[in-house]
Amino acid sequence: MRPAVVDGDLLDQPVEAIVNAWNRNIIPWWLLLPQGVAGAIKRRGGYRPFIELGRQGAIPLGGAVLTTAGRLPFRGIVHVAGISMWWRASPLSVQGSVRAAMAVAVQQGFRSIAFPVLGAGVGGYSEDGAMAMMLEAFEPIEYAGTCLIVRFRHGC
Repeated sequence: MRPAVVDGDLLDQPVEAIVNAWNRNIIPWWLLLPQGVAGAIKRRGGYRPFIELGRQGAIPLGGAVLTTAGRLPFRGIVHVAGISMWWRASPLSVQGSVRAAMAVAVQQGFRSIAFPVLGAGVGGYSEDGAMAMMLEAFEPIEYAGTCLIVRFRHGC
């Protein structure tokens, strides 16, 4: 499968589910500074998804869990453990996160899903490097729905 790559804001995409680039869920969410995708979700969607996420416990590196979308217009948010305890991404964490999120999408019957660029920014990879790892992970996946990778751009 080859996802479409678009520029814009992840939270403005016309999809049923979005992916949140998260951590292993070991540090309580309320101790973390709201930044990136998670910060945008908290500001626009409220804290409910993170309260649900906190109840899930630790997430294996490259794993994924589903929560509701709070006040956002999606059927769900798939939170992926894309960074290690040292706040760094790796091919294992990025590609595992893609596969785990897509497994959740298929299991839940989501017809569309949008990803941020996993592993870029806080994860330590450039946008191009992270995108290459993601695209490689998507290659063997079969999915009949719409899948987007959203490169964050202001004003798109």
